[in-house]
Amino acid sequence: MKTKEFSPERKDRIKLVRSILQGIILIVVLALIVKAVLTFSEYQPYNTNTVSKDRNSGFIAVSYFGVDRTGDDTLISTEALEKQVKALKDNGYVTITQQDILDYYKKGKPLPEKSLFLFFEDGRRDTAIFSGKILEQYNYKASMMTYADKFEKKDPKFLMPEDLLKLKNSSYWELGTNGYRLEYINVFDKNSNYLGNLDSVQFSKTISKINRDYNHYLMDYIRDENGIPLENYEEMKNRMDNDYKSIANIYKREVGEVPGLYAIMHSNTGKFGTNDKTSDINGQWIKKLFHMNFNREGYSLNLPDSSIYDLTRVQPQAYWSTNHLLMRIWDDTKKNVKFIVGDEEKAKDFQEIKGQAEFLDDKIILTSLPKEKGIIKLQNSEGYKDIKASTMLKGNVIGSQAVYLRANKDRSDSIYVQLINNTLNVVENLKGNKKLLYSLSLGDKNKEFDIKDLGNRKVDITLVQDKLTLAIDNKIILENLKVTNEKKGSVFLESAWGDYGYSQRNIADDVYDGVFKGFKVTDMKDEILYDSSLKGMEAVNYNIKNFFNKLVNWFIKNL
Repeated sequence: MKTKEFSPERKDRIKLVRSILQGIILIVVLALIVKAVLTFSEYQPYNTNTVSKDRNSGFIAVSYFGVDRTGDDTLISTEALEKQVKALKDNGYVTITQQDILDYYKKGKPLPEKSLFLFFEDGRRDTAIFSGKILEQYNYKASMMTYADKFEKKDPKFLMPEDLLKLKNSSYWELGTNGYRLEYINVFDKNSNYLGNLDSVQFSKTISKINRDYNHYLMDYIRDENGIPLENYEEMKNRMDNDYKSIANIYKREVGEVPGLYAIMHSNTGKFGTNDKTSDINGQWIKKLFHMNFNREGYSLNLPDSSIYDLTRVQPQAYWSTNHLLMRIWDDTKKNVKFIVGDEEKAKDFQEIKGQAEFLDDKIILTSLPKEKGIIKLQNSEGYKDIKASTMLKGNVIGSQAVYLRANKDRSDSIYVQLINNTLNVVENLKGNKKLLYSLSLGDKNKEFDIKDLGNRKVDITLVQDKLTLAIDNKIILENLKVTNEKKGSVFLESAWGDYGYSQRNIADDVYDGVFKGFKVTDMKDEILYDSSLKGMEAVNYNIKNFFNKLVNWFIKNL
């Protein structure tokens, strides 16, 4: 039998239609890229007529390490940044400028009740590209921090002077500096081997092996492996003086002036350095060259009695949820905060007990109170007894996520499965007396987890009469464990702060995001009692959105 052959004319028509479709797709993608990265309007300052005469509210400061289209373990994604900026805007925050801060401290000028000083550190090119459109969308102004030595090295990952001048002219940006260089001294690895001095590239390549008791270039004497200075006072002073002179010379030459804003590296040293003598030198230069200095990190609120050279900011980590940032700000300011809920229909399925929950796609992101817990109860689950519960636990390794079954109102009678700091626990609570029924470490006991390390564990719980069976990552690890509580009760989800944990960058954070993905509860006949997974058109829309996002991301990365 002969196969059907197309005529040359029909082949040409097919090629034409295919070319037109490809062209339409390309035009749509390019339009999305233009919409995502280019700004076309001008920043409008806050209305001075709405400013209260009360100066006691102060202002909060929020700074980001950098922005990437998809994000990584350090750089926040554009989607997460946009959500956080929108939440700040919805809470009534307006951005203030460097001049506003100067006038606040030098002239006693009041600020809006909810004032935000926003800045981005390290001067990355991708930060400017991906955050600019967000600033325009919400009419926010920010400062771009840079390192002076990057101008000389012509590193394409970082903004050059001509880029900075364009940013400044756009009206959405001001300029600031993190100093001359990002360099580390007195570095040891985790086996106590002395590595000496490392530049930022060397440091990044070996960060997983480095002990966190290193220092930054201007913080201390350069020392040997025994902690003995390798330079005398004059040599140390000349080294530090040269950095500040370089800052002044390079910025004046390349952008016309030294930025008034400085954020010394690193923060939280007590003064201006970990050594008194280096602190004195830093202090002299900071007050000579700059109008203000952010000297601390971890606390967002600056008040009238703060020193303009000892300001503080909070640095949201790439893994923070929007409510995580809002929770930190609420704790600092003690002002009412409107947290985000996400899918309000899905939120109706739960009662919020503590903390804040966001319902995002098939995930329940449960943010704890500071140094405390986040707890939600599945509505109408009081009569549940013999059930199956499953979920992916995707909160960070350091912290606690738990599923409670057969729980009374205050959970003093309950059975719960908890994943805390990479250890799995099964606990029975009888009249407030907790009994550990089972415990298992899920990893290398000698491994020291960083607080930024992401978790990803599938948990399946089956509870029938007086027996509990538990599977982790589809492997049964516990079968028919005997329990005492056979009463009907409710289903709760809990997140909890799991202590400060280890942080390579010495980050101290007392809020935790439990992430329950695809949370599902069924009875023993597999009838669904609750299911957070995406279904129907919701799943279709989610997949289409993801497809276009990946397509745009590919074009941006590869064009």
